[in-house]
Amino acid sequence: QVQLVESGGGLVQPGGSLRLSCAASGSIFVLYTMYWYRQAPGNQRELVASITNGGTTNYADSVKGRFTISRDNAKNTVYLQMNSLKPEDTAVYYCKARALRNGIEYWGQGTQVTASS
Repeated sequence: QVQLVESGGGLVQPGGSLRLSCAASGSIFVLYTMYWYRQAPGNQRELVASITNGGTTNYADSVKGRFTISRDNAKNTVYLQMNSLKPEDTAVYYCKARALRNGIEYWGQGTQVTASS
C-alpha cells in the first residue's frame, strides 16, 4: 500500500513557474514507476510525464521542453517542475505510483494548477 500526497499547486500568471511535489509513504519508493497526470474540466485525465526508478523520463508532447519530472529516492518524493506555464496547462494535477512487481497503481488526491492573468 502506498499513500501519495501532492503539494505545490496554485495560481500563476502565464509564463510563470511552479514546482509540484508528491510525497510517497507506506512502501519502498524505488520499486515504483512514478507519473504525473492532469485533468482539466470537461476533459479526460491525461499523462503528463513519467519517470522510472532508474531515472528514465517521458513527456507528453504538449509539455516537452517546459516541464521536468524528477525523483529523489532518498526523500520518497517525485517532482514536476513546470516552466513557461500556459493557460491550457490549467488542471488538477495527480501523482500516480505503479508497482514494478505487480502493476498495482495508487493515486494521490490531486493539486490544482491555474495559469491565468
